[in-house]
Amino acid sequence: MVNVLRLTDVSYVRDRRPILDGVTWSVEDSERWVILGPNGAGKTTLMKLATANDYATRGTVEVLDERLGKVDIFELRNRIGFVSSASARRIPANELVRDVVLTAAYSVEGRWNEHYDSIDVRQAERILAEWDLGAYADHTFGTLSDGERKRALIARAVMTDPELLLLDEPSANLDLGARERLLLMLSGFAASPSSPAMIMVTHHVEEIPPGFTHVLMLRDGKIQAAGPIADTLTAESLEATFDMPFELSSTDGRYSAVARPKP
Repeated sequence: MVNVLRLTDVSYVRDRRPILDGVTWSVEDSERWVILGPNGAGKTTLMKLATANDYATRGTVEVLDERLGKVDIFELRNRIGFVSSASARRIPANELVRDVVLTAAYSVEGRWNEHYDSIDVRQAERILAEWDLGAYADHTFGTLSDGERKRALIARAVMTDPELLLLDEPSANLDLGARERLLLMLSGFAASPSSPAMIMVTHHVEEIPPGFTHVLMLRDGKIQAAGPIADTLTAESLEATFDMPFELSSTDGRYSAVARPKP
């Protein structure tokens, strides 16, 4: 296995407030991680470090065998796929869905006068089909539903064959049908040995796609638990993370948690 992300004793402080505190964590290329934690736990900051969009106050961060602070971050970012709510705001509403994916080859939002090779066009068409967007290729991004937009952004993120794919709450604010369709597709993508290492942030255990292998649980900037999902995601670790007792159940790789009344 190849290490794609390594944080060693990482702390992140802003306005004298610790956002991350002594985080040590590593991700291998065959692993698919979920990050769980309440609001303010440090999940977004962790993603900023993993995408080389910020720097730790203390400790070291290595992404794809490159140490932040000693690497050309623009070249490094080209090797990382990232999807967040901010990603959608950068895409012009009148951009064709085909071009939303295709323009990733030049790392631009909004097609203008770029020239794309036939191999890029075929790659974009293949990825659109894989994410069930082929029928929408000639639609504009602004006309898509929320679920279709999320899938289009993920398709864009994988267009360049990234070595690391990070998803920040990809199923947030989706209706039940759109959420389940997306989770099924993420599960299938995660199962492919040709897919990159994946890290997905969510607030809800119900949004963990089957096939994801590991979980990192954060609270107040500190790791509460980390490791294989089957061993690490427990009612006890949920209580330690969210400060509330839970009943946790699982069926066919899907999880559900409900609050347990205190005696």
